[in-house]
Amino acid sequence: MTFTESRTEQVSAQLPDGGVFKIEVTQTGREDVAFDVRPFKEVTDAIEGIVNAIASTLYKVSPTKAVVKFGVDVAIESGKLTAMVVKGSSTANLEITLEWERGKDGAE
Repeated sequence: MTFTESRTEQVSAQLPDGGVFKIEVTQTGREDVAFDVRPFKEVTDAIEGIVNAIASTLYKVSPTKAVVKFGVDVAIESGKLTAMVVKGSSTANLEITLEWERGKDGAE
């Protein structure tokens, strides 16, 4: 049986506009978390990709209204911040709710 250690740490992350904030991340494996400021772009890029995939599907099925809720947990993997989709709940580091509604004229 393989034991994989998992723990949470606080690291500094930098937004594209230069702002820095603290985020609690899950560290998997045995790599130590360094105290460098890490770019948050990997996380926002992952969220953007997830949202684009969902939006593309919703556009194809064309519902009058759709609500999608999911959680994103932030982890350190290979020295980078990564986003992992988790069950949408209050225990997720980021809880994201997306809502689309078509008007009577079909516009979004």
